[in-house]
Amino acid sequence: MCDSRPIVQRMLDSFLNKFFPSGYPYSVNEGYLTYTQFRALQHFSSAALSVLSTQSLLFAAGLRPTPAQATAVSWILKDGMQHAGKLICSNMGARMDSEPKSWRILADVLYDLGTGLDVLSPLCPHLFLEMAGLGNFAKGLAVVAARATRLPIYSSFAKEGNLSDLFAKGEAISTLFNVVGLGAGIQLASTVCSSIQGKLIAGPVLSAIHIYSVVEEMRAAPVNTLNPQRTAMIVADFAKNGKVSSPADLRYRENLLFPDRIIEEAGSVKVGQPLRKVLNKSSKLEELREIFPKEKFLISCNNKWTDLVLEQSATGEDALRGWLVAAFAADMEKLGLGSSQTVLPAAYGKMESIFPSFLSELKTRGWHTDQFLDGNGSRFAF
Repeated sequence: MCDSRPIVQRMLDSFLNKFFPSGYPYSVNEGYLTYTQFRALQHFSSAALSVLSTQSLLFAAGLRPTPAQATAVSWILKDGMQHAGKLICSNMGARMDSEPKSWRILADVLYDLGTGLDVLSPLCPHLFLEMAGLGNFAKGLAVVAARATRLPIYSSFAKEGNLSDLFAKGEAISTLFNVVGLGAGIQLASTVCSSIQGKLIAGPVLSAIHIYSVVEEMRAAPVNTLNPQRTAMIVADFAKNGKVSSPADLRYRENLLFPDRIIEEAGSVKVGQPLRKVLNKSSKLEELREIFPKEKFLISCNNKWTDLVLEQSATGEDALRGWLVAAFAADMEKLGLGSSQTVLPAAYGKMESIFPSFLSELKTRGWHTDQFLDGNGSRFAF
């Protein structure tokens, strides 16, 4: 059967079939196109920068390679100190689950730091080994952080069980623009960046584009798991106006630089402190267990913040219950109904009355409440 579509339309459809998940845009969550655009720009700038850094390393080592040789040798310079960086970063897995966006940005900052050391190495060839080793160490940290956070980010866009398709197409986009970026890097290395002066101009520009792209890429991702920051934002919105925010509502409001900030509107909750620091008297522990019978959380209020301590098996629902109690207690204190500690029973009763409908709306909005990702925060067990 003859295809009567215009050639431009056929080319566009072919591109979408190869590089976007089947059923796009209906098969992905909001923000995927923005994420993909900046991901392409990120990989393009990173690949171009890698060619310049490799050429600089070889100059520093006393070689005079062609740009094409620089591309080939780049595969050889990824061992040694890089493996040490990978081993160290592998211990941070729980924290990456909690804040995948922040760690993904940190990964690219570390990668550019390592690349920057490579670019600068011709200025001090006598320190070649130290600079190359430190640069590869930073890149090793970056590689683990980038790979570990990839799946949580992709998962936030998945619909209808199409995670594998989404992952495959996302990696295809990355590969395509890595190749294009390598070509651009070879061209730069042959012309304006053949000297160290040229690299000192082009390197920071490419790095700035790279970091800006990954920040916008992460901001576009509607991560739907519960961590301390997102839980606090959900509770703050609900306490202020009775609205349950979706992951897409919160994505551009997340603080990716200081994710552990305390949000006053959500009860100024701090989670993850050891129980022995929060409760220094056994009598206080018994008092709180009477207020929160059979709960998997304990709340202790002080002048600056409210400590929320979770039991070892606590889920996202348990964290939400505790956070709502803290927010309601803070509101009652502002209304002059008593101190935040004395109004805890009333706040707990209010939470119990609204929680079923709140939780139902939360799940409808797309949140996963079966886990609470608090990084390496301390929990208790009786």
